[in-house]
Order: sequence, then structure tokens, then C-alpha cells
Amino acid sequence: MALFTLVPLAATIGFASVPLVAQQAPASASPTAARQAEVPWLYVNSDVPQEKAWLFGTLDNGLRYAIRRNGVPPGQVSIRVRIDAGSLMEEDGEQGFAHFLEHLSFRGSKFVPEGESKRIWQRLGVTFGSDSNASTTPTETVYKLDLPNARPEGLDESIKILAGMMEAPNISDTTVNAERAVVMAEQREQFGPAVRMGDATRQHFFAGQKLASRSTIGTVQTLAGARADGLKAFHQRWYRPERAVVVISGDADPAAMEALVKKHFSAWRGTGPNPSDPDFGKPDPDAKAVTTLVEPSFPTIVQLGVMRPWEQVDDTITYNEGLMVDALAVRMINRRLETRARAGGSFLQAQVQQEDISRSADATLVSLVPLGDDWHAALRDVRSVITDASTTGPTQAEIDREAQEFDLALLAQLENEGAEPGSRQADDLVRALDIRETVTTAEGALTIFRGAKRLFTPENLLASTKRLFSGAGPRLVLSTPKPLTNGDALAASALAEDVTSSGARKDVRPVSFADLPRFGTPGTVTARSKLSNFNIETVALSNGTKLILFPNKGEPGKVYVSVRFGNGYKALPANRQTVAWSGAMALVGSGIGKLGLEELDRLTNGRKINMGLDIEEDAFVLKGETRAPDLSDQLKLMAAKLAFPGWDSAPVVRARAQMLAGYEVMNASPAGVITRDLDGLVRGGDPRWATPSRQEVEALTPAGFRKLWEPILASGPIEVQIFGDFEAAQAIEAASATFGAMKPRKPATIDPANATTRAPEHNMTPVVRTHSGAAEQSAAVLAWPTGGGLDNISESRKLEVLAAIFNDRLFDQLRSSAGASYSPTVASQWPTGMDNGGYLIVLGQLKPEGTGQFFKLAREIAADLAAKPVDADELQRTLGPIQQYYLRASTGNQYWMRETAGSSRDPRKVAAMESLVRDLLSITPEQIQQTAQRYLISDKSWSMVVLPEKQTATR
Repeated sequence: MALFTLVPLAATIGFASVPLVAQQAPASASPTAARQAEVPWLYVNSDVPQEKAWLFGTLDNGLRYAIRRNGVPPGQVSIRVRIDAGSLMEEDGEQGFAHFLEHLSFRGSKFVPEGESKRIWQRLGVTFGSDSNASTTPTETVYKLDLPNARPEGLDESIKILAGMMEAPNISDTTVNAERAVVMAEQREQFGPAVRMGDATRQHFFAGQKLASRSTIGTVQTLAGARADGLKAFHQRWYRPERAVVVISGDADPAAMEALVKKHFSAWRGTGPNPSDPDFGKPDPDAKAVTTLVEPSFPTIVQLGVMRPWEQVDDTITYNEGLMVDALAVRMINRRLETRARAGGSFLQAQVQQEDISRSADATLVSLVPLGDDWHAALRDVRSVITDASTTGPTQAEIDREAQEFDLALLAQLENEGAEPGSRQADDLVRALDIRETVTTAEGALTIFRGAKRLFTPENLLASTKRLFSGAGPRLVLSTPKPLTNGDALAASALAEDVTSSGARKDVRPVSFADLPRFGTPGTVTARSKLSNFNIETVALSNGTKLILFPNKGEPGKVYVSVRFGNGYKALPANRQTVAWSGAMALVGSGIGKLGLEELDRLTNGRKINMGLDIEEDAFVLKGETRAPDLSDQLKLMAAKLAFPGWDSAPVVRARAQMLAGYEVMNASPAGVITRDLDGLVRGGDPRWATPSRQEVEALTPAGFRKLWEPILASGPIEVQIFGDFEAAQAIEAASATFGAMKPRKPATIDPANATTRAPEHNMTPVVRTHSGAAEQSAAVLAWPTGGGLDNISESRKLEVLAAIFNDRLFDQLRSSAGASYSPTVASQWPTGMDNGGYLIVLGQLKPEGTGQFFKLAREIAADLAAKPVDADELQRTLGPIQQYYLRASTGNQYWMRETAGSSRDPRKVAAMESLVRDLLSITPEQIQQTAQRYLISDKSWSMVVLPEKQTATR
């Protein structure tokens, strides 16, 4: 059952858009009594509780469909067309064809000329890439469309286009040659180290199976050799109605949507007999046990795999109960591994997961990153934890702890079921189809889980663990940054070594909220007021703390909390690097009072309480997501972090080690270098946004960490936002007893030198950075400084539209026409918490010899936008998706949190929020031209290239 996916036990356990009124429409009237009596095709041989909201059917040509009503977000209809064919269906000479066909289908088809589907859908408010996209895996190809504001005529046209894409894409030598460059650009722009690691692991773990040699993207040779007749043959063989499923979930009548599926898909016929799936093979128990490789940009990584044959099973309650026992066994091992890593063990991180992979294997996978170079000791320690779990059953207390976490996750799904987006429902059903399972209701999932608790015994968990680590293997992949002499022999010896149990398990003392430091006398409410015309309230407490409250039923069971304090980047020096970068990695983990992260995990077990840190231009922010029953303690924990911070050194040491372990990864590709350097460079080298150097990372100490963060945590003012499903009186009482009971905090002063950032100096010769990756990879950046702040916020909306038009033109010319870059991007950044620092940026990944063409084309587009107004259709095709984005986003709590954040300090935030719709509706072609003339000035631009190291050295 697809609903029961294992939620990984992350390294930061417990600390790490949907409508604002209950808009989930009721399910449509049930089908006829005769159809109700039939077992829907998804549930054949299954006894799991059926999701009755789905309308299932099968056309005469064999195409199956599943359709349901869903009003989240209002007006949207999510359509998925799944073809049961992926890279595992390819012959050796066809590698990459399944993915190539995905591209060709979007390019043009039976009812749509070349490139016109994107424009048609833009006119219907669709954003290309996020609302319309596709994906190819080894076992399937899925076409995705989220159609906002889905009126009958637009829905009819969209389903017609999708039907034509499946039945008759334009496959000719002309289209194949044109799209070949795009597909090969996508292949070229992949992250090389990850591709090499993935290929090596797949080839080793699946030795003797078809998956070992099937990369979804294909090979340079097969892509270069692809011809129209070969791609047509693949399409005719695998694109047929018997292998297709249409899934629709959206805000429309299911009967009307069913009629459209019948109207547009019924005439589709396959060519010849429906082929059987090829034999994917089974894991070879005699395959080689170890393989080693050298990947200089990665830290040392060890991966283990225990492989079992994949078997199709009936998706029954009994089967799912077994999956739940396995999931608990995996969670317990992962918690033990994380506890050892936190304590400063031999490894930075380690994780176990069980996964059915591409209908090729039922696999238990282990991955670990050693602390330093001693991979042998790290492997031994991880295996000792697994050996312990495989030889001695867990305690009932351990089982209960994981069961409580699992129960809470399923309960939260039930509480929020009415606000589940249609896109997620459609995706979940598609995923169930791929793994040959079903879907059920949130209530059904919770009922099955609670019924399975009788199986959660030490004996059953021990048996599950033994089974999970039985099979072909273990197989080991060892990747090191430097060559390892006799690496295979060393790895084989380490794998063959007898490993004893990790030893006696420590008893842990109980922890309760009474162990947190005590607050003083609760504060009192001194003022309450409505925030403009919205049902959002501002509450002032007697110590100066401000609350912004928005109780609503839009996301049942969810409450979002955001605590803003201090001055963010404005509080950091603009002339030197600090250790602020380490805050997100270590500040929450450093504890509260005398309680460390392990104790805090136990404290919040079985409850939805969590916390993470962000830094914004004008505030530091603690963020969490909780439920109404846990809101009081969520606020208590967040307030205690500010008032009584702990300073455990272990998370700081681990953060430093993690940063150093991954440091070279940033140098391994153009995208990595841009991620590392661009934020600082585009702000004139401002160190607050710059990635610290390796030497600066190495210099991080617990004492230095505390020196920076202790005064920041004590800074004011404090603003607490609480949005979601709660009662205002409850929130005010809880906040008054925690944040309101703290000592008053005066607003922290801002050094004028830190109040703004810088703009990069204009250059005609680009700044050059280098990367250590593939010689055919490079990137180019062109940027213009704009502005920031709230006084001229309408300018940011015009720049957003200008950037979207620029992006569309660049995409059409650089990708669709030239195939020079797979994912060119144009974006506008306008900070509202700082009065400058905004920019419009153009970015593309290309071949090194293509950077000149990129700059020439980008400057030509900029000049054209400044020279004349855009035409009305182009403006509407741009504005429509932007307007729909805001309409959909505004049905969710997080949108309103973002818009009101800081409004208790600065009332201009409210005016900015109110002006959004007016600004977007009033934009004209002439205003876009004037905006381009104002900002896209040739002698204000700044540029950068990232080139391969070897080529740069040669130059």
C-alpha cells in the first residue's frame, strides 16, 4: 500500500500549500449500484480499506483511469498520465529512448504544432516546469499537468493535448535532431560525481540484472545515434492504451472529467500485440562482493547492499502489517546509529533503509560517511550496531518509542486529510501503480497500523531485522577521495571480518518538560488589534513581545510557529566572516539548559514538536510545525531556547566535520561553484552571504560558536507568529506563560555599516571561477543590481514579470532552438528586509565554448525588452501563471506567514501585502519596457563564468 512509506529517521530527529478554509469538496455521487458492486481494478486481490472517493474505470481499448474530486487548491485540476514503460524496457541500442520520447511528446504532437503546448498552457495559467513536467524512471514514464483555474474549455483542451502526446507525438528526423541537443545538454549538465557513484553502485548491487546497465538518461552513443525510425518503433511497442493509466484529482465534476477521458483517449489503439515486460533478472548470490572507486570531490563513503528477489505480492492488510514491523526495525537501528554519531563516534552519519527498487530487488541498503579517513573503523562500528540488532531483540520501550512516532505521523495525515492537495493524491496513486500496490484513506492506514501493534514485540522485531539483513550479499561499494592501494582486498577483508555486538545498551532516564528551566511570572496582554482587513490579529504582551495570530481551519491539525528575534544579517558584520553559517547545523542541537539533543528527542517523542533556524535580512528565525494539543509545549521549547540556551560542544564539532567532509563537493561542478560563491559575489563580496573558506571552517570552535550566538539569542525584539488550526485564547495563554514571562528585550541596535549590503562593480570581462568537474561543463551568469525594501515594493512586482518574460525568451532561444543549455534561468530577487541587495540574474549551464553565445543572447534579449513594449499575448502568457501562483499560494498558511512576518515591527509590511493584487493587475507592456530601461543597463551589469580547471589552465 503506497501510503506506508518509511519516514526516514533523520539526523535531526524532532529538530530539523493548502486552503485557509476547509475547501475539500465532498466526493461526487457514487457510481451506479452495479459499478459499486464491482471491485475496482486497483483493489483486485486486496483487502485494504478502499478509497471510495476515486472513480475507477477501463476503456474498451484497455486504458484505465482513476478520477476524484478535490478542491485543494480551489479551481485546480491535477492530471497524470502514466505509461508503464521506462528504461528497463529498452534494448541495448535504445538506451535513453524512454526519456527521449518524454521530451519529444512535449515538443509537439498530433494536435499541437512545435512548441505550442507550452504557450497554450501558459494562457491557461500553467507555469512550465512546475505545473507541466514529466519524469522517466526505469519502470515508468509519467506526464504531469496541474491546471489552475480549470474551466471546462481549458480542461477539455488540456486532456485533448495529453491524449495526442501519448498517441501521436511528432517524431521526425527534424524533431529528433532538434531535441537531441536538449537531451544531451541535460546529460552533460548532470552532477558528474553523483552520476559516477550512482552508476558504480547500480552496476555492483545489480550485477547480472538489466538495471545494472540502464541509466535513464542513456549513453552518449545511443543518444547520438538515435533516429526517428528507432524512436517510433519504441513508441509503437510501449506507448499503447493497455499500458496507460490516466489519474485526475481536482476541482471539477468527476463524471465530466470521465467523459473527457473517454472522448479523447477512446480512439487510441496500439500497434501489434501488447509486449510482455522483459525479464529484469534476480540478484546473483555469487556476484562479486566488493568494488572500490576514487571520487576526489566526495568524502569517503561506504555503501552496503543486501539484495533479495523482488516479488509481486497481493497488497493485503497482512502484507502491510509486515511492512510496518520492518519499518519499525529499520527506525530503531537508525536511531541507534544516530545516537552514536552524535556522541562523536567513528562516523559522521549512517543510515539503513529498505527499498523495493525498480521491480528488480527487495534491498536493504546501508550508507555511512566516516569521521576522517578511517573507513574501516566506521564500517566496523556500524556493522556492530546492526549485529547487535540482529542478535538481541529490542526492548519494549524502544519499540513503543518508534511506534508512537509512527502513530503520530499517521494521525497527522488523518487530521489533515481534508486539506490534502489533489496533486499529492494523484502522485500517490501513480506511485502505488509503479510498485504494484494500492492506496487507502488516512483513517484506513491508521486503523491498519493500530491493529498491527499486537505484532510489535521484541521477538517479531528481531525476526524482521534478521530477514532484512539476509539475502545476496552484503555487497560493498567503497568510494575514497584518493586512490587506495589494494583497495578491493582491504574492503573484502573488512567485509569478511567478524564483528561483535556493539555491547550493552545504556538505560536512559526519563525526561519531561518539568526538566526544562522554569520561566517567571506570565506576561499580560496590553493590546490587541486586527491586521488590516484580514482575519489576522496582533497581540502585544507586557514585556514587549508581539504575537501575530491567524487561527483557521484551512489545514486541519497543523499549526505553524515562527519566532523572529534580533536583526538577522543586519546584526552581522559586513566586513568579515563569522561562524553564523554553523547556526542552522548546530544551534538547535546544542541543547536547552542541561538537556542535550538526545534528551530533547526523548522529551518530544510521540508529539509533533520540532524546531529549526533560519537567518533573514532583518531577523533570526526559529521555525516549527506542531498540533494544537502540543502547541503550549512547542512554544515552551522555543522560548526556552532563547532564554536558557545550552552549549553542548558535540553538535558544533560535528557541524565542522560535516562541512569539511562535503567541502570539495562544491568545487566539483559549475552548479556547485555557483552555489558556493554567487550569493556573496552578487552582493559585492559581502561576507555575510559568502561561503566560509576551508580554513575558516577548520577554525570553528565551541567557544567561538557560543561567543557569536549567545548575544544573538538574547537579542530583541521578539515576534511570534502562530498560524493554523488552534484557538486564539489557548495560544495567547501559552505565549504569555513562556515568551511573555521572559525579561523585556530592547530592540538590538543596528550598525549603519551593516544596514545594507553592496552591489558588484560593473565588468565587461567576467569574473572567472573554476571547477574540478567534467571538461565539457561550464556556467555563465549575467546580473543587474536592482533594489530592495518596502517603500518601492511595486517595483519588485514589475521586475518579477520582467524576469519571467526574459526567462521564457531565453528558454525558447537557448534551449528549445539551440539546445545549448538544458535549464537556463532568469530570476529577480528583491529583499524586503533590507533597502538594497536586489538583483535580476540570468544563469545558464553550457559547454565552455558556449559562454560567449550565452552573454550575447542574454544582452540582446535585455536590449530588446528595453527597446520596445512586449506584445499583449506575451504579457498575458506571463502574468497568467504568476497570478495563478499567488492565488494558489494564498490558500495556504505559510504564504500569509511570509507576507506578515515582521509586520509588528514595520507596518509597511501590511501595505505591501495589500498592494500585491493591485500591482499585478495594473502592469502594462509599457511598464515592463520602462522597468527594463531602468535596470537592464549595459554599464551596470556584472558577469561571471565557471570554467573547467584544465581548460582555464590551458588558456
